[in-house]
Amino acid sequence: MTLKRTLAALALPLLLAAGCGGTDDEDTGGGEPGVPSPTDPGAADGGGGEDGGGGERTIAQVSEVFEPYSEGAAAVTYDEEMVPEGSRVELTIASGDEDGEEEPGTEFALEVSGLQGDHDFGAHMHTEPCGAEPDDSGPHYQDRKDPEQPSTDPRYANDDNEVWLDLRTDSRGDGDSDTDVDWSPRPEEMRSLVIHAEHTKTAEGEAGMAGDRLACANVELK
Repeated sequence: MTLKRTLAALALPLLLAAGCGGTDDEDTGGGEPGVPSPTDPGAADGGGGEDGGGGERTIAQVSEVFEPYSEGAAAVTYDEEMVPEGSRVELTIASGDEDGEEEPGTEFALEVSGLQGDHDFGAHMHTEPCGAEPDDSGPHYQDRKDPEQPSTDPRYANDDNEVWLDLRTDSRGDGDSDTDVDWSPRPEEMRSLVIHAEHTKTAEGEAGMAGDRLACANVELK
């Protein structure tokens, strides 16, 4: 009995020392495996790294179904063969980073569904709201206005000075396009999106032309 007590008394300090040493080694990992310590980069902000705030701001969002014209209609089709009633339009307009630049720029993203399939469409921002007649939406919006309207001068009618969102639909009639410009639109002058029958021309005397106006969606900028 005396021998057993003596061995136990000698073993206890060794076990305690081993336990303390193991704890020190494990703690150097900074906590549970896979969990960042408070001193790890990104731990304080949830792993965000670079500033994710961006500064981009949505200034218009359109999500509408095309229908024949009626008072108060938000999206109008003038040609139900090419743009059937019930087809859809989605448009997002966002301003660029607001970091003190004088001209932050603007991004436009367009999606359509249910239009005539396998077809090239033109699409532009216009100056007036949609009306009973296709021409009610006015001319193309231009950052620098051509003194002669309708504008067909490539110096003004181009994809830097106007907003061109030409697209081609797939077999189901779905399509999308996007563009960006280095200027900010005047909210009171950019009032609608118009879908045209063909891709936009660029040559002298016909620049900006894209065939018949098939449909129109009202746009309200913030």
